[in-house]
Amino acid sequence: MDRSLLERITLEPGKRGGKPCIRGLRITVYDVLSYLSSGMSTADLLSDFPELTEEDVRASLALAADRERQQFQLGA
Repeated sequence: MDRSLLERITLEPGKRGGKPCIRGLRITVYDVLSYLSSGMSTADLLSDFPELTEEDVRASLALAADRERQQFQLGA
C-alpha cells in the first residue's frame, strides 16, 4: 500500500467529532465510503464534491483496508 495516501487523512478533535477527514476538509472518510457503498461511482463523487480528488477516494479505501487488516491481525 502507498503509505503517502494515508497522509491525506487528517484527524482534528474539533472537526466532525474527531473522525478521520480528507485533507482537513469537512468530508469524512466515512462519508466517502458510504457514498461509494451506496453505488455512487468515483466519477459521480468527484463531480458532486469538486474539492475531492481521485487520490482522496483511494486514500479512504486504503484507510478502510488498513483498518480491516489490523482488525484481523488482532483477532488471529
